[in-house]
Amino acid sequence: MTPGVLPPPAGLRASGAAGLPDLAEADKTMSANLKYLSLGILVFQTTSLVLTMRYSRTLKEEGPRYLSSTAVVVAELLKIVACVLLVYKDNKCSLRALNRILHDEIINKPMETLKLAIPSGIYTLQNNLLYVALSNLDAATYQVTYQLKILTTALFSVSMLSKRLGVYQWLSLVILMTGVAFVQWPSDSQELDPKELSAGSQFVGLMAVLTACFSSGFAGVYFEKILKETKQSVWIRNIQLGFFGSLFGLMGVYVYDGELVSKDGFFQGYSRLTWTVVALQALGGLVIAAVIKYADNILKGFATSLSIILSTLISYFWLQDFVPTSVFFLGAVLVIAATFLYGYDPRPAGNPTKA
Repeated sequence: MTPGVLPPPAGLRASGAAGLPDLAEADKTMSANLKYLSLGILVFQTTSLVLTMRYSRTLKEEGPRYLSSTAVVVAELLKIVACVLLVYKDNKCSLRALNRILHDEIINKPMETLKLAIPSGIYTLQNNLLYVALSNLDAATYQVTYQLKILTTALFSVSMLSKRLGVYQWLSLVILMTGVAFVQWPSDSQELDPKELSAGSQFVGLMAVLTACFSSGFAGVYFEKILKETKQSVWIRNIQLGFFGSLFGLMGVYVYDGELVSKDGFFQGYSRLTWTVVALQALGGLVIAAVIKYADNILKGFATSLSIILSTLISYFWLQDFVPTSVFFLGAVLVIAATFLYGYDPRPAGNPTKA
């Protein structure tokens, strides 16, 4: 013992020693809470976006319907605002630090910023295609078919990132394609009511979903490659994506809906429901970023599966635009199983191996 220094009381020593495990336990609990909170928000965002978008595109109202091309632009602008606020918060709410980071990371690095033009243009196309798909397909069929993006993402990951897929992942992709084929299998109920949903409109919706799946897979893998090659934050990258997305979106508004905008205005047909759809679409990218940070593939697959189930139930009981069949249920079960299997890792947690 050091001369002249009294030892701490026994009670204090005990509480100090016990404090370290308590802090570790608290951090573990908070991490788990953030994980399940982000997944809960993902389920809510995915399900509510699909259902509200479908409802907003089929709802009959007086006056002109809102233009999906303008909704895509507004969603991109909202995403930029949200990401700027997050960067502002990360820098201790300092406007000077925010201005410096935006100037250094975006303006002073034009080539790095331009790299985001390619995935941004593809994402803009994809967002417009989703409106087309949900104008022609019921929410349940759309939700299940859109899971083909797992297949396209996997294939682009193998070809562009040299990623290796395990046996379980390849098996899940086969099951996924089989399940989607069952979901798209024509049923008698679809043939009995051609006024509600014609074969032509179903084909347009299916082509829109398939194109969106390919664009989602390529853009997602391209964006992942850029993130791995640079040290910029996800929020800065989303600001860059939103900037180019707004530009490409405005070009689409001018080319496809220029006459309608000049006649009835940019925000024609906008209602509270429209703004809800726009806000949910803007929230999507931020939620995915949070899930990537706090959750894993298995829990993300669980969230996707739960979203499919909820969309099917609400589409049947509330929107009443979908009559499930035994073939659809079989396909949906296969897609949900494939989603879980793709994220399954058979390696034991205590013996990690190199990827």
